Amino acid sequence: MTVRMSKGKFEGLNACANEDGCIAALAVDHRQNLLQAIATARGAEATAHDMQAFKGAVAKVLSPYASAILLDPEYSLMYDLQNKATMLAYEKSSYDNSTGDRLPDLLPEWSVRRLVEAGARAIKILLYYNPFDKELINVIKQAYVERIGAECIALDIPFFLEPLVYDNAIGDEKGLEFAKKKPLYVARAMEEFSQPRYGVDVLKVELPINPIFVAQTRAFAGGQAAYTHQEALMHLRKTADATKLPFIYLSAGINNEVFCEMLELAAEAGAKFAGVLCGRATWQQGIQVFAREGVKALEYWLAEHGAQNIQALNRVLTTYASAWWDTYGGKGNIEIA
Repeated sequence: MTVRMSKGKFEGLNACANEDGCIAALAVDHRQNLLQAIATARGAEATAHDMQAFKGAVAKVLSPYASAILLDPEYSLMYDLQNKATMLAYEKSSYDNSTGDRLPDLLPEWSVRRLVEAGARAIKILLYYNPFDKELINVIKQAYVERIGAECIALDIPFFLEPLVYDNAIGDEKGLEFAKKKPLYVARAMEEFSQPRYGVDVLKVELPINPIFVAQTRAFAGGQAAYTHQEALMHLRKTADATKLPFIYLSAGINNEVFCEMLELAAEAGAKFAGVLCGRATWQQGIQVFAREGVKALEYWLAEHGAQNIQALNRVLTTYASAWWDTYGGKGNIEIA
């Protein structure tokens, strides 16, 4: 069946992808967590100038290796990216956790229109979501996504949604107990936000498995496993089947070698992922260099080690990732409205 897509969304998705249709994007939209990481590494307060310098170095050195770059409008609008497609984050870095429900909010001085005027080719939203939370909380979050989706439709720009799952009743999202539940949570979130009412064009999703608990992998930390190799393949396959939208994986701070191994595992499972939006796996080790030695040292580190990381990731994507339009049966099966 032919799929109808607006001209702006089609062109925006193509702008964010490489010539093969793979979204091989670099994420540098980190804010509070990056500010804290720089301060911790330095042993002293980090400033807005530090953020701008760090992000600018990463964008300058690594963006040539990426199909697009994800930035934030708070620290990152001054960079010359030489016509590289820019995706912009629209949400506040933190969330309202006064009731324990991680309620989201938008940057109050921005709108999708203003982000487009600032040069965005796509809009990204991060949303903390527990599919099994109280109904009212999830209705609030769902309505929030609907409003952003409507803005993106009105401005004819792609909408990338990043649902991050959690459950306060279980606790630590990096622990064993949550690892056992995570595949179901990720699948339910992907299924929910694939509905047309939300206007989402691409899901930026977590791996449904925690790598350190996957038996028979290099990433396995030892001790008790949450999944056998075959169970991990099943979870990757089932979550991929939960959506009819193109989806890409995020690295969630795991190192580059582990992330590449997990992408290979996803391909073995038959998960037709359309690429990645990867940040910390590529550049996070440069934080220590920047904190100790400054921006020039960081640029040298990025030119050698950061470039090696992103090139290794690109090789995996060339081998295993699908084009975003393959979700719809091929580019020729998309009718531009």
